[in-house]
Amino acid sequence: MRAGARILVDICYKPRMLPLVAILGRPNVGKSTLFNRLVGRKIAIVDDTPGVTRDRKEAEANIGGRSVRLVDTAGLEEADPDTIPGRMRASSEEALRQASLAIFVVDVRAGLTASDRAFAKWLRRQKTPVLLVGNKAEGRGGGNLSLELYELGLGDPIPLSAEHGEGISILHAEVAQALADAPEPPPERDPDELNEEGGTWDPNRPLRIAIVGRPNAGKSTLLNALLGEDRMITGPEPGLTRDAVAVEWRDHTGGLVRLVDTAGMRKKARVEQKLEVMSVGASIAALKEAEVCILVVDALLGMDEQDLRIARLAEREGRAVVIALNKWDAVDDRAAVGRAVGDTLMASLAQMRGISVVPMSAATGRGVEKLMPMVRHVYGLWNRRVPTGELNRWFEHARDKHPPPLVEGKRIKLRYATMPKARPPTIAVFGTRAEMMPEDWRRYLVNSFREQFDMPGVPVRVNFRGSVNPYEDQD
Repeated sequence: MRAGARILVDICYKPRMLPLVAILGRPNVGKSTLFNRLVGRKIAIVDDTPGVTRDRKEAEANIGGRSVRLVDTAGLEEADPDTIPGRMRASSEEALRQASLAIFVVDVRAGLTASDRAFAKWLRRQKTPVLLVGNKAEGRGGGNLSLELYELGLGDPIPLSAEHGEGISILHAEVAQALADAPEPPPERDPDELNEEGGTWDPNRPLRIAIVGRPNAGKSTLLNALLGEDRMITGPEPGLTRDAVAVEWRDHTGGLVRLVDTAGMRKKARVEQKLEVMSVGASIAALKEAEVCILVVDALLGMDEQDLRIARLAEREGRAVVIALNKWDAVDDRAAVGRAVGDTLMASLAQMRGISVVPMSAATGRGVEKLMPMVRHVYGLWNRRVPTGELNRWFEHARDKHPPPLVEGKRIKLRYATMPKARPPTIAVFGTRAEMMPEDWRRYLVNSFREQFDMPGVPVRVNFRGSVNPYEDQD
């Protein structure tokens, strides 16, 4: 490894002390394709449109037998700092400052450009060691095309094809050699395994949170406010975030949190471009993988039908939801806005009655400190199990207070209830013809359960399981 190379790791973000490897290069040279190839699965959105990647995207990868933290960066461009390309470049430069190793990617099919030469000159002045990669070098003549890269002064180029996998094994070996002096991190425990004390889940398993909402609601600004640094590119332009970007962080409790900032989700009828379709798909996938969703709502616009659609999607997936009512500092009549949001939730989101709302301003930081305690509280409710005895005392009282209706002239006989799982709380109710229970009585039972056990805003599942009487239709 080059003398003076740094192993820079922010312990606030990383559960393990892993060397950070940053992939750099101008737009559309195949950085995200290489990132996906090295990680071993399609994480980053890939499209022919230049500049798809705007925010740094990280994932753990095994390269050359070494566990590393791989970072896909935005394309390097010469631009004014206040422009989107300028902010993208600043984000990439920050990734390089934290990196133990940089992979500089050049498109050999396009040949060297003035931008490639300028950024190579800049990289030579940095302390971080660099591996030079000539991408799109598939086929017989690919290796010859990469010879031009010697003039960049970054050592021997590595010809490869990220899309087809050619030459990737050589890159693995070069990365392993470059990181030979980096200390090995301790092995990571499987978060789904029980600990040696016999019974509880690994406390180091991160709480998975997805930050979702409409475009320009302030999702990326909120993530930056929580982290205390400009991790995500922000600005007045809507749709800056194009991919779901995950960051690991420790909150006020010291617990590990995996925050995922997502692209804004517009109404389906307005989503036409292929790139936006992929962005929305990545947002929905992040929501499905989360345990708690922070739905960011623009307080100046109020809750509209699209916000409610996103909340309903989270409820259908069984995710706990906390609403971050953002831009609260710019609201003139706060009482009126608060009432309007409450009325909308009561009328249109009854299935998550009592959902938590945190007024805040991500831009100024005011009120943000209340968000994570509320998320932790809702997460605890989402994980809560009610003992069978206590559950059945409530169930018998709810059944006797409001007996199930007749169905097809026959009485539904409910016997007992159990709670087979949490995450979200799930109740199984057993009885004769229970599977015929009308939906309105199911909703009554859910609301009664929430009220009795103080679980506002948490998705609750009730499954009715009937039993067949073989003598029912005989004389």
